[in-house]
Amino acid sequence: MPGPARAGTLIYAKDPERLSVFYQGLLGMRRLHADAEHHVIESADMQLIIHAIPPQIAATIDIASPPEPRAEQAIKLFFTVPSLTGAATVADALGGALFGPEYAGPGFRARNGYDPEGNIFHVREPHS
Repeated sequence: MPGPARAGTLIYAKDPERLSVFYQGLLGMRRLHADAEHHVIESADMQLIIHAIPPQIAATIDIASPPEPRAEQAIKLFFTVPSLTGAATVADALGGALFGPEYAGPGFRARNGYDPEGNIFHVREPHS
C-alpha cells in the first residue's frame, strides 16, 4: 500500500510486540513501523495499528495463559487466510488459537479465533 492507508484497524494491546508478531505470522503481514507505543503492519488487504495501552492501565490487566477469549467485545474482525488448518497451526504457535466449529459461507469456510490477549477474530478460507 503506497502512502497512508485509506482504512484499517487499531487494536489496543498490553504487549504490542507480541500482537504484532502474532498478526504478522497469522496473516502474512509486514511491519512498516514500530516504536514503544505503536506497531504498524499491513498486507495488500489492510493496515493494522497496534497501540500500546498506557503502562499504568496495562499494569492492571491480567491475561491468562492461554488467554481467555473476550466474548463480549463489540467488534469482531475477519481476515482471509489461505488455509484454516495452517491458520490454526500458526495461531497455536504464537499464543492464540482457533476455536469452535467451522462454518460454511458463500465461497468460504470460516472459524473463530483469539489472539494472545484474548481478542476474538474470524478467519475465512476461500473455496469455489
